[in-house]
Amino acid sequence: MKKPLLYVSLGAMLAVAAFQFCTAAKQDAVVVPEPTPREELLPRERSTIALFKRAAPSVVYITTLVRRRDVWTSNIYEIPQGAGSGFVWDEQGHIVTNNHVIQNANGAEVTLSDHTTWNAELVGVAPDKDLAVLRIAAPKALLKPLAVGTSHDLEVGQEVLAIGNPFGLDQTLTTGVISALRREITSLTRRPITGVIQTDAAINPGNSGGPLLDSSGRLIGINTQIYSPSGAFAGVGFAVPVDTVRRIVPQLLRYGRVIRAGLGVNIAEDGLAREIGVRGVLILNVPRGSAAAKAGLRGTMRGVGGRPELGDVIVAVEGKPIETLNDLYKRLDPHAVGDTVEITILREGNERRVRIKLQALE
Repeated sequence: MKKPLLYVSLGAMLAVAAFQFCTAAKQDAVVVPEPTPREELLPRERSTIALFKRAAPSVVYITTLVRRRDVWTSNIYEIPQGAGSGFVWDEQGHIVTNNHVIQNANGAEVTLSDHTTWNAELVGVAPDKDLAVLRIAAPKALLKPLAVGTSHDLEVGQEVLAIGNPFGLDQTLTTGVISALRREITSLTRRPITGVIQTDAAINPGNSGGPLLDSSGRLIGINTQIYSPSGAFAGVGFAVPVDTVRRIVPQLLRYGRVIRAGLGVNIAEDGLAREIGVRGVLILNVPRGSAAAKAGLRGTMRGVGGRPELGDVIVAVEGKPIETLNDLYKRLDPHAVGDTVEITILREGNERRVRIKLQALE
């Protein structure tokens, strides 16, 4: 029985179409090239990789907590408030970070590089330098302290690396150079932080409290602020110099606070001093028994008829001019309790030089 002509023709057409499709598919097939063997990494790349592997286990992720009360049950519970970075200081579980990372928190948790999380207790804070120390009860085997370097001998142009947790992304590495040295920034207490390191290594929210490292992997600063009109990284970041950290942290470990050295006087705010035409730091009151009293300094008093008689005006410390309170803080900051310094004062229009032994300030 012969098949209908239409059926045979349709089958032939389908066969031809299938052949053409297969031929076209073969012609249009995607060719996947074989991967080109990678050449040896550059020495600088190998160095950076090794440095990161060595230093990253020392960097921690800090989550701060605040307490809330359930309105229905009155139960108190803790919720995350913010996040930042920090690093292992020693094998006793001390963690160094920025004060502003943990400020106003009711508690904190520290996550190590192995992703274990530990409750942290507050050891001490130095708000004037934006530094804080926490402690966790982690075993020594998990604690990898960073190698600590120096900051007084840094040079503009040195390569630096920052490790931290920007935007909650843990174990993030950024690189750059030292852009400038001896910058000055202001802490949340409005006191100056001097000797600050400026870098173009990317620092973003969450990097605060993390380490800034030199090309040897040594700690040279703690990332603390960025300059940014938009709030995002703009190529200018600041780090508290490690020489300051090395001076402050031992005090926080020992006393829980910084024992500042000073003159033991009450002084006028800059605005008041300018209003009455004083150029320098005006002493308002000299408490009995203070270092200033022992050195013979005078405070402001009321004279005949209730008219104020201005006290001594500090115009120099160790020969360096003093015009504002910040100038005085900067000159005294490197000194310790018991150090003797020479100050220059103005008294009744005449300059005098006085040597004074610095006392501990509350």
